[in-house]
Amino acid sequence: MPKRKSTSETEDGINKKAKASISSSPFKSGGAKKATGKKGSKEPYPKLVDPSTDKEQTFPINFTANPPTKNAKGELVFDDYPEFRPNMTPKEVLHAGSFGGTYFRPIRSSVTGKSYKDEAYKELPEDWLKGLSIKKQVACSTYHEDVNTYKVKCGGSLEMWEESGWMHKQDPYGWFQWYCRFFQGRRTADDLRQVGRWLRCAGPTGRWKNNLIAKCVRSGCGYDNAGISPVVRQTLQHWGYRLTKEDFEAKAKELRKKGL
Repeated sequence: MPKRKSTSETEDGINKKAKASISSSPFKSGGAKKATGKKGSKEPYPKLVDPSTDKEQTFPINFTANPPTKNAKGELVFDDYPEFRPNMTPKEVLHAGSFGGTYFRPIRSSVTGKSYKDEAYKELPEDWLKGLSIKKQVACSTYHEDVNTYKVKCGGSLEMWEESGWMHKQDPYGWFQWYCRFFQGRRTADDLRQVGRWLRCAGPTGRWKNNLIAKCVRSGCGYDNAGISPVVRQTLQHWGYRLTKEDFEAKAKELRKKGL
């Protein structure tokens, strides 16, 4: 990995922007739009949890959807949500070094009112965890920046997300837990909202994806220079996305035309 250069991007800056976005989020105005199949018709992705569907996950989990395939760009393609195109599987996210090793740590959820110890990571396929240290890379109670790919800390606290209104009872750990289950074939009423969250972060017009591309263009550095916005790169990785040359060049061309 290239040596990391100094950057003005900080974890605190990202968290402040995330909180600002949360505070201005109406329930029915999702920003991102979903094509419904009818010409000119688009359905907004909701941002907040629908109270009528806010129920805990029952077990065993029913996995019904086909597994995703990969296209020529390396994107994961889900038959029923073709607009959802992460390019990292949950297993790849974990093995790359993510969440400071803390994602599946023991928690007390204010959303469900329950405590969780090791249930969440134990439901994952065994091969996803093979070769990982559970104590340091999966379920550590202390955040370790050195575990992360880009050696930086990023992401809001569990409490922040719980207060945001974006945490669903069925996935008390958050979006990545939803992604792990969705990837394996679970389908629920909350999927549309969660796909919308990904689109706003890492989709074609995603905020953090395009933030990173713009910074690479301004700096004159390559799309894969880890010294450019390591915090944003780590954030995108947590959402199952790593910037590709193809995605970078398509957006960079547009930005240069605008004189960036």
